Amino acid sequence: MSAGIAAQLRSGPESPESSPDIASRAEVEDFLYHEAALLDEWKVAEWAALFTDDGEYMIPPTDDPHADPKKTLFLVYDDRHRLAERGKRLMNKAAHAEFPHSRTVHQYSNVRVSAGERGETLVRCAFNVVRSKGPITESYPGHMRFRLARIDGALRIRLKRAELALEVLRPHGKVSIIL
Repeated sequence: MSAGIAAQLRSGPESPESSPDIASRAEVEDFLYHEAALLDEWKVAEWAALFTDDGEYMIPPTDDPHADPKKTLFLVYDDRHRLAERGKRLMNKAAHAEFPHSRTVHQYSNVRVSAGERGETLVRCAFNVVRSKGPITESYPGHMRFRLARIDGALRIRLKRAELALEVLRPHGKVSIIL
């Protein structure tokens, strides 16, 4: 395999090394594993702090995972303020669907990194979130898209888009956790 093809497989069509703001795949993977650990440990305030001020978290409908949030009703479409409020609500005992908290395992794989606009790092990866509560265990598989920005030297999430690979939410019926 030529060095050029190997670099494309590692980094996507444009090498992240071409700009100092673009993160390497290894740096992105470390960041994603940190984000997953925060969610599994229910550290939702710390998770929300990973987002930029203009950050967004969204889950499109299962029947149209590539939908435009301006034209379609999403399962979740939160700006930075709303995602922080979602985290606060999930930590409240009044959030009956998640109190006591579910046990979750957030997994990322097949991480692909490429250069985006404005010095952003574009990430596409597979994900699976396993949720266990009482006698029920559910799996939420799909593809995740991130737009990451480097702010004061640290990676931050400008966009987290969880495209579920489910035809319907049954038997789940809802998404009461953060994917």
